[in-house]
Amino acid sequence: MITGSRPAAAAASLSPATQDLASGILAGQRRALARAITLVESTRSDHRLQAARLIAHLLPATGKAIRIGFSGPPGVGKSTFIEAFGTHLTRSGRKVAVLAVDPSSSRSGGSILGDKTRMETLSREPNAYIRPSPSGGTLGGVARRTREAMLLAEAAGFDVIFIETVGVGQSETTVADMVDLFVLLASPAGGDDLQGIKRGIMELADLLIVTKADGDLLLAAQRAASELRSALHLMRPKVPCWRPKVLTVSSVAAKGLETVWDTIEAFRSAMDGAGELARLRAEQSRAALWREIEDGLITALKDHPQVAAEAPALEARVVAGETTPSLAAEQLLTAFLGRPFRPD
Repeated sequence: MITGSRPAAAAASLSPATQDLASGILAGQRRALARAITLVESTRSDHRLQAARLIAHLLPATGKAIRIGFSGPPGVGKSTFIEAFGTHLTRSGRKVAVLAVDPSSSRSGGSILGDKTRMETLSREPNAYIRPSPSGGTLGGVARRTREAMLLAEAAGFDVIFIETVGVGQSETTVADMVDLFVLLASPAGGDDLQGIKRGIMELADLLIVTKADGDLLLAAQRAASELRSALHLMRPKVPCWRPKVLTVSSVAAKGLETVWDTIEAFRSAMDGAGELARLRAEQSRAALWREIEDGLITALKDHPQVAAEAPALEARVVAGETTPSLAAEQLLTAFLGRPFRPD
């Protein structure tokens, strides 16, 4: 759990509009939450400052939710499972926020998948909130500000946070670095199809779920689960207190959903008891700090007047094969630093 008192400076620097927004979020107002997520996704410098102050103000109200990431290849039924599982949880009295990161258009940057065509049943649940966001081409299909959106949802009182990744073969490390539990969904296939699941992604998973375990696919799903269990035995667990589990689920028939939640609760209990959850979140915060620094430095580099003046010509020379990317980068970094840049 994220703890600590709110920095006085952050609280004092809130504008009346931002203070109203914070109050609305703490009161669980969906409109305020939507506006705040739009704010943190903005690239405008004034919006970024306002968003940073808002997050700092709300930080003490965050950290109580269970954060779950979902990934899997296209066609595995991620959205179908998330809708069925989310509906199961909301009807059990829990509040579920889904941050579904959609593929971005390479031209407009907007989401290709629309929120009005996905998870219609879950979107009608009073205890659910769904927010699709364009991934912007970021690593792992996770929107750059998904972490802040997650914190805002927690401050608004949601106690279960889902993050659904694009799942198109990109690295899933980014989402694994911001959630408590990483879930990998697999289709009811065997043999060569299961070999297509990369070992690196399986090593990230805390829970594997074979979907579509019903009707003619039931036996295939059970075989797939057995093969996945055998594969997991050859891998070292991420933490000593938890060995990844493999479950089968039918989203359409709503079978196995309660077992999934029981397993998630068992995971959280084991992690809490061993002190691993607090350690995990601390490491995630540290990693987020350095990602922000990297992003900020790249932005500052591109905005530097001398770099902006020299970059087009250097890019052209690199494309033409007249110089190497490393030498061009060294020249731009020297212009940025105002002194010779010498990489180690």
